[in-house]
Amino acid sequence: MEEFKNFLIKYRGAIIGGIVALIALLLNLHKVLLWIIIIIAGVLIGNYVQHNKEFVKDKMKSYIDKL
Repeated sequence: MEEFKNFLIKYRGAIIGGIVALIALLLNLHKVLLWIIIIIAGVLIGNYVQHNKEFVKDKMKSYIDKL
């Protein structure tokens, strides 16, 4: 019983995360979360490109020239 208790203490974060993920899948929240992640990624990429225009422009030009 002591080993099981230590297991629960050691991996409680993973167990809680698994339960939350299971509930999200059962309630079809994964679609909403996927859209939120895509929107946040788009905002972050847009912000990065805006602040590093010259660097991104040079990298894109060199990448296109390789093609």
